[in-house]
Amino acid sequence: MKFMKLGSKPDFFQSEGDNIRYVATELGTDVAINVGDVKFYLHKFPLLSKSARLQKLVATTNDENSDEIDIHDIPGGPAAFEICAKFCYGMTVTLNAIHVVATRCAAEYLEMYEIVEKGNLVYKVEVFLSSSIFRSWKDSIIVLQTTRSLLPWAEELKLVSHCLDSIASKATIDTSKVEWSYSYNHKSCHLRMGMIHSGMV
Repeated sequence: MKFMKLGSKPDFFQSEGDNIRYVATELGTDVAINVGDVKFYLHKFPLLSKSARLQKLVATTNDENSDEIDIHDIPGGPAAFEICAKFCYGMTVTLNAIHVVATRCAAEYLEMYEIVEKGNLVYKVEVFLSSSIFRSWKDSIIVLQTTRSLLPWAEELKLVSHCLDSIASKATIDTSKVEWSYSYNHKSCHLRMGMIHSGMV
């Protein structure tokens, strides 16, 4: 499975029970964000520097003299939001085919665009999808399976159609040119099949 590593800082996210996540730093947090049943205690600056949606939500809460934000409808839920938040902090995040769609949809929801900051999350995920994920048969199939729980977001962002195009194109070319991304090679596969037929396995 292909992966992409983002950020370089250590991961300072910590848990307090099942429903509280916070960043362990000397600087006190100044915003609480409720995502589903999880409350994140974070810092405004790194989040607002990359998310246009959070900029608007924080401006609204400031008008209401509140430091709490509710975003219960984010695709991918707390797990996807946490990946986006870690990206804002510059913490190390590893994306792969299993959660790249949730991350892409959450980044879209949070409006993490190039217009907000160059090299933002939407752009980086799109590069990863086009340069790695959609070039691999196996990863394209895994990604397609994950889109089911992220509709209609995955459909509107054309992730479903890109997966289908990727899989269809690989079904019509010489199999020797397909990037399978399997953890075993064809030689070991044939060897194992021979052992099965001879009763050794």
